[in-house]
Amino acid sequence: MEGNVQQQKTTPLARELMRIFNSYNKHSIQLKKNLKETNAFFREIRQNYSNACASTMSSDLASLEAGQLSCISFPSHEEEFLRSTVGATPYILVLGQDCAARYQLLNCLLGERLLPLGPEAGEACEGVQGTVCKRRKLCFTHGRQTRLSLALPGQYELVHQLAANCGRWDTVPREDLEIHEECEDPAHRLAELEITLHHPLLQEAKVMVVPCQSVQPIGEALEDCTHNVIPIILYAINQDSLSTEQVAELWKVKELLPFPICFVRIPNTMPAASPEPGRRMEKEKEREKSSLHKQLLSLGFLSSPTGNCSCGAPTQGPTPGAKPQSMLGETFERLHRLLVPFTRQVLQNQQVEAANLLNGLHCRCLDLFINQAFDMQRDLQITPRRLEYTREKEGELFTSLMAIANRKQEEMKEMIVETLSSMKEQLLEDAANLEFTDIIVTTNGEPVSSKEIKSCIHQIQELIVIRLNQAVANKLISSVDYLRESFVGTLERCLNSLEKSNIESSVHNITSNHLKQLLNAAYHVEVTFHSGSSVTRLVWEQIKQIIHRITFVNPPAITPEWKRKVAQDAIESLSAAKLARSICSQFRTRLNSSHEAFAASLRQLEEGHTGRLERTEDLWLRVRKDHAPRLARLSLESRSLRDVLLHGKPKLGRELGRGQYGVVYLCDSWGGHYPCALKSVVPPDDKHWNDLALEFHYTRSLPKHERLVDLHGSVIDHTYAGGSSIAVLLIMERLHRDLYTGLKAGLSLRERLQIALDVVEGIRFLHSQGLLHRDIKLKNVLLDKQNRAKITDLGFCKPEAMMSGSIVGTPIHMAPELFTGARPERLSGFDEECWQLMEACWNGDPSQRPLLGIVEPSLQSIMVRLCNCGSEQKSSSLEDSN
Repeated sequence: MEGNVQQQKTTPLARELMRIFNSYNKHSIQLKKNLKETNAFFREIRQNYSNACASTMSSDLASLEAGQLSCISFPSHEEEFLRSTVGATPYILVLGQDCAARYQLLNCLLGERLLPLGPEAGEACEGVQGTVCKRRKLCFTHGRQTRLSLALPGQYELVHQLAANCGRWDTVPREDLEIHEECEDPAHRLAELEITLHHPLLQEAKVMVVPCQSVQPIGEALEDCTHNVIPIILYAINQDSLSTEQVAELWKVKELLPFPICFVRIPNTMPAASPEPGRRMEKEKEREKSSLHKQLLSLGFLSSPTGNCSCGAPTQGPTPGAKPQSMLGETFERLHRLLVPFTRQVLQNQQVEAANLLNGLHCRCLDLFINQAFDMQRDLQITPRRLEYTREKEGELFTSLMAIANRKQEEMKEMIVETLSSMKEQLLEDAANLEFTDIIVTTNGEPVSSKEIKSCIHQIQELIVIRLNQAVANKLISSVDYLRESFVGTLERCLNSLEKSNIESSVHNITSNHLKQLLNAAYHVEVTFHSGSSVTRLVWEQIKQIIHRITFVNPPAITPEWKRKVAQDAIESLSAAKLARSICSQFRTRLNSSHEAFAASLRQLEEGHTGRLERTEDLWLRVRKDHAPRLARLSLESRSLRDVLLHGKPKLGRELGRGQYGVVYLCDSWGGHYPCALKSVVPPDDKHWNDLALEFHYTRSLPKHERLVDLHGSVIDHTYAGGSSIAVLLIMERLHRDLYTGLKAGLSLRERLQIALDVVEGIRFLHSQGLLHRDIKLKNVLLDKQNRAKITDLGFCKPEAMMSGSIVGTPIHMAPELFTGARPERLSGFDEECWQLMEACWNGDPSQRPLLGIVEPSLQSIMVRLCNCGSEQKSSSLEDSN
């Protein structure tokens, strides 16, 4: 049966809570939107890279997929927190020592005597004469019409005749609140009483009043509130202290819901509208507060005995972003002062944590993209240079070795002759004393069989070949060994780097490895002549071919003289010129073959790198043009939401100036900073949104520096211009004036030079962070009251790896290489050293311009020289030159 349908009256407390819940719900929508877009973006990125890896088998993408892309997702614990927080519903949970206290607090919240108090409520929860209070759980929800019903939580409504549905009512009938003794239906005993009201507060949040402990344990009663709920926990106290059972119940609440609790001291009867209590009542309240406060403090439910006023609200405003703490209010008449800030802190804390998590992830992934862009840009620049360097170095090595082979033939001949001459006597002596293996020779050296004679000759020849081969090879090593590090070592290092960057496919990895093997086979081994190398074998074979022409017709006697004669003939039969010519000829043949194989493998490697670099450039463009800007915009939104949650929306003061992309206003204070300047930008399209978001990310990521204007935060204003557009409000440090205005007003020479030094210092700091400003001009240099300079407006500021090469900035202040003339005219009074420094700085060739590390000490030297006299005269010539 339907009851009254008129909207309930709202109290100031209810209206204030409505505003807080309404704000929470609006911010929840923004958080949900950002979380949804972030997840969609991450899925798209992972899918794109997975498809690219599957289609191209590209190792660079596979590496990113396996390693870096693991960061392009939410850590599981963060995602779980975000999902539970962003989609959470605010709930007011009314707990208390007994039903009378809970009911009185509920009536105060809704501003109506909806639940019975005093004699109408019946016995207290402790019961009298053996009776036990059995009042149900109450759930207050919003509806167009007022009605009551019994329902199992989250299931279905029970068919039951309620007293409230039999006629009109102002206070919920007592019999509908209680479970009757004669009722044996378990479902009926567990059912909660749903009270639907057309109350504005209930449009923003549900309210639940827990049942008596005898009806349902607190754990079961709060089961519905442990998932996807942000509870505002209120605990009504109408006695001087908590009982042991009540303390145990509170610990169970803290275990289930790790949220702060707002303890509210309720008078025994509903307070009537009367003047402020007298001094005696104040002392009594203080005494009550003190005993209750001490108990809650000793139990750990309150964190500190200081900082609370008589109503329990902080004596000073809460620190923005501080974790909310449990509170105690001991003056019921001042509940508004306690409950409003408590509710705001609880809801704000959850959303600030969610926004922080979102923004932290955005920033980590955005930095990953920026670093990836740096790596890809470096790869695009370095890999072609490495390939060309490898080709040039290998060519130099080949040319040098061919020159050695050509010019060393005569030297090799002389070296062989010299080697044979120096070794001859020792070789003959060793041959004469040679003990043959596997041949029995008599003491008088009588002739043996022809077969054994041939074996003896062969062993003598082997002795000579081994000794000569070792000596000749050692001489060859010393003639070309210097090439080892200057050519081969450098080439190997370059090939190693190419192999690492050749993350194309298994085929091209084989190519790169083959290239390294060719280098070793063709140059490293051939040049250094390690033992067992092909060149030493070449010398061996040449000597053996020549010596094996020695033959004998009749078997001789095997005597030392015969052995010496065989060795003598073998040595004399050698042709040093022929041996040198043969060695060099074969060396050239091997060089040509290795050079051609090396060139073919290098071309194959280059083709693989060319295809890979094309894909890398495409990926680099996507990172710069799409991935990073989209993520930066999400980051801007999550950070702006955090800032507005913590500090609120800034108030615009008078207009300070206008630029190409926004209006600058005065802002008295915001977020603990004052005074502030507020730059309002209305991005006309996605490109401007992305540029602004990247500017904000770069600026916010920078460490604070005294030569850069400090950016305090940002707020996205969805109500700008009456809601017709969305503006981004960047709140920054407020300075005195810009350099353009300062020059018009007049600045001394010392001040001008100090400003120049300040600007150089600021630019050098940006460069140290990998950023280029790209729009340094008079309007973007701000001065404080002491005329010290700070750089502002990083709208065009970007890392080099994120730049497209397009021309940006204000035309008159663009880089010197973009102009063919237009240089300032030197006036007669201009200092020579200053003029030379200026001329050097506007050189059209960037490579000829001095580095800032040279400019800064030059300016300091000029300042010492010109300003040591302490003169603060205005320099009209310098002023005119500006």
